[in-house]
Amino acid sequence: MVSQPNSLAGRDVATVIHPYTNLEQHKVVGPTVITRGEGVYVYDDSGKKYLEGMAGLWSTSLGFGEKRLVEAAMRQMEKLPTYHIFNGRANEPMIELAEALLKIAPKGLGKGLDKGLGKVLFANSGSEANDQAAKIVWFYNNAIGRPRKKKIISRVRAYHGITVFSGSMTGLAPNHNDFDLPVGGVLRTDCPSHYLFGLPGESERAFVDRLVGNLEQMIIREGPDTIAAFIAEPVNGAGGVIVPPRDYFPRVQEVLRRYDILFIADEVICGFGRTGNMFGCETFGIEPDIMTVAKALSSAYLPISATIISEKIAEAITAHSGKLGNFAHGFTYAGHPVSAAVAVETLKIYAERDILAEVRKVAPYLQEKLQALADHPLVGEARGVGLIGAVHIVADKASRTPLPPAAGIGPLIQQSAMDRGVLLRAAPDAVYVCPPLIITKAEIDELMDALSAALDDGYAEAMRRGLVGGAVKQAAV
Repeated sequence: MVSQPNSLAGRDVATVIHPYTNLEQHKVVGPTVITRGEGVYVYDDSGKKYLEGMAGLWSTSLGFGEKRLVEAAMRQMEKLPTYHIFNGRANEPMIELAEALLKIAPKGLGKGLDKGLGKVLFANSGSEANDQAAKIVWFYNNAIGRPRKKKIISRVRAYHGITVFSGSMTGLAPNHNDFDLPVGGVLRTDCPSHYLFGLPGESERAFVDRLVGNLEQMIIREGPDTIAAFIAEPVNGAGGVIVPPRDYFPRVQEVLRRYDILFIADEVICGFGRTGNMFGCETFGIEPDIMTVAKALSSAYLPISATIISEKIAEAITAHSGKLGNFAHGFTYAGHPVSAAVAVETLKIYAERDILAEVRKVAPYLQEKLQALADHPLVGEARGVGLIGAVHIVADKASRTPLPPAAGIGPLIQQSAMDRGVLLRAAPDAVYVCPPLIITKAEIDELMDALSAALDDGYAEAMRRGLVGGAVKQAAV
């Protein structure tokens, strides 16, 4: 609670607008002020210790206090603290980072990419990376004489950012409500969650058949000559940690190729080991024409993102910029030398410590612990892959009846875990885990014990209010 106006909390309430926060409630409750971090833990200004079960915002892959990243930033600060890359200017860390990214980027599976991913366009956040991916697609189609081919297909429950256009590609109502979004040019297709959207008695295979059929029908209805790209996260993050059926993306990609539609893979959350491979594209058989990365690119130590495009697209937009006399797009801090130096060091650490092997070692344990919660009376489904997962909370397991969002059971579970010293993230219908990639089995136990106890608290409160059990059945009748 905010008590002293001159305290950090009081000063925060007086001056700051917080993203994804009930701003009216925040005036009373105030912030949790985080002052330091170490390993998978952070500490608030009262000294309380929290296990960061969400790696910050799905992003701090190497935990808090990785000295090599701090030293990389300091070295670069002393040498060249800032510079832009407009008008053909460059800096060494940015060039080194572009080379490193292209070296590890997905190469395709033998039948997809034309010349592979071959050029990097830097930015500062995942939202910007996805936003400029759309601009590149439009610029490319203008360059090759297809001015009508501009619509972008996104999916229900997608999250691609919060700029005007990346927010429009996002498929979550709270990101649209009263922001006058989405703007035009975005089509919406199905979310690949069999649990949430499968029809009664529909097998997973039949579910994929239906979704792929719906996608193709949309393309035909809208006109293939008007549709430029399809954008997807390998695993939907903020939309619920939706893990698609194994044959979903290969089937989708067949349709996209049939109608010459580009695939934009949003690897902002999945990239750099989260799913057990370097990229979610490798985990799910995706061959992207464009791939966006951010977050774990620098272990979130400094803002940086990238939009990586195929050689085919790069050649076309390069030639077109020659005709126009300029490629008039870019951000002041794109390719920032200090951010790039930290990202280069992050990629070196991933390779030297074989982070992928470490993830593959502990990920099955996290997934086993998640699945053990599937029997909890509040949990409809436990799902995940690698070191990312969720439990879907319901009022009734058999009917999959959702809890009323206004009841606030998800946030209650989040707060209960926080009271126990574990930071999770909750939506109205799910609770997410996405710990740093360096987490140990003992720390996973700590994380999951807190989640289990918090679910118990959520269920007790839902019972007290008549939101679950007999009251739900009577209401249904």
